[in-house]
Amino acid sequence: MGILGRESQRAAANRRARPFLLFAALSFSAFIALAAVIRRNHRLDADVRATMALQRMDHPLLARLMAAVSWFGFRQQSLVLPAGIILGFAVTGNRRDARYLAIAWLGSMLSYTTKLIVRRPRPNGEGINIVEADLRDSSFPSGHVLHYISFWGFFAYLSYIRLRPKPERLVPALGVGSAIALVGPSRVYLGHHWLTDVLGSYTLGSGFLTAMIGLHRRGARAAAPDAGAE
Repeated sequence: MGILGRESQRAAANRRARPFLLFAALSFSAFIALAAVIRRNHRLDADVRATMALQRMDHPLLARLMAAVSWFGFRQQSLVLPAGIILGFAVTGNRRDARYLAIAWLGSMLSYTTKLIVRRPRPNGEGINIVEADLRDSSFPSGHVLHYISFWGFFAYLSYIRLRPKPERLVPALGVGSAIALVGPSRVYLGHHWLTDVLGSYTLGSGFLTAMIGLHRRGARAAAPDAGAE
């Protein structure tokens, strides 16, 4: 391939990445703005009302669903499962994807560093039910939500562009998408986070995920006809 061909390919890759990187910048800006608000005011009336409203939906099946959705984000599962998936990609020859997955996994550390800055206490107070769990740090943002979006979201993206035929690649995307949609409400329902904690993680996680996808697409050597990836 000549110089003009390589330049054209790079330009096309940059065009594919640009919308993702722009969305990431907007998401990061929204997260920073929300974090600044929470750092000044740790307890918001809207958060208390949202928690109580959600917890009024008291049903055994709902409680089990919320607990099951959150299970994947606790320490042991959030270490063992991603490590196994990354290793699986690496040993099957998909080393570039494995590296990106490892970075996506490390994206969960963004919640830890933000917690050190904001230092928001966990939900508490009269009328708020808190399900017992191993909660070791502060509240803003939600590490569960960030982990689901950053790692599992990127895993779903890779599954979608790598799997053939089309019906099969929809399964991981739909499963992960459902888990991401439910994990935020589950953290509030269980009394482990405020609503703004999970909203913060949705903005931060969305920015991180779309940035990762944009960089992955920009670095791809050739686009698949229906997926825009290498």
